[in-house]
Amino acid sequence: MIKAVALDVDGTITDKRRRGCISAIETIYKVENMGIPVIITTGNILCFTRALSIFLATSGGIVAENGGVIESNGVKKILGNFEVCQDAYNYLKSKLSVEKVQNSDLRVSEIALTRKIPVKNVKEILREFDVRIYDSTFAIHITDPVVNKGSSLIKVAADIGVKPHEILAIGDSENDMEFLSAAGTKVAVSNADKELKDIADYVTKQPHGNGVKEAVERYIHEIQL
Repeated sequence: MIKAVALDVDGTITDKRRRGCISAIETIYKVENMGIPVIITTGNILCFTRALSIFLATSGGIVAENGGVIESNGVKKILGNFEVCQDAYNYLKSKLSVEKVQNSDLRVSEIALTRKIPVKNVKEILREFDVRIYDSTFAIHITDPVVNKGSSLIKVAADIGVKPHEILAIGDSENDMEFLSAAGTKVAVSNADKELKDIADYVTKQPHGNGVKEAVERYIHEIQL
């Protein structure tokens, strides 16, 4: 039985232009109205994610900055080591002309770069550093390898009394691998990376938010969408 739904944001409940999908928003409302908490799980900063959670009326807590920051029951915890990411970024910047994404001064556990340079170049230059590099298709993330979306999802779920096998997780990109792996039911929307589709229990026929609606209809049979 599914007792929580965990959702990625960019590329999953948004379209390719990062606009919110109405079908996904309506689905979130209906899932919450059934008493099933939604956990927002994203690479974005905490304040943005918190605002999104408020507007979408989600109650399951927050996983932000690819697991580097979590918030549940009103308590914020920083889990990622920002200093290791900063050291790697400083070295990268000495080798390449890189640019941080908007509002980077608000990040507390990772560094996110614009995708103006190939991610393979970033990985090659930072191969000796103890960091994890993710390409979310919206940004390149330099993260602390000790944390990820999956490990942090488990912590947030435990805070609301939900076990990992009771979670339906839906995502689309490379930084969702651990996130889906941690959940009992794994769904990749049709626009997802091939690697994510390979580990999913189900790949939706529809992309983006329409895929979220499709997945919820498939696995939460009581819902009337």
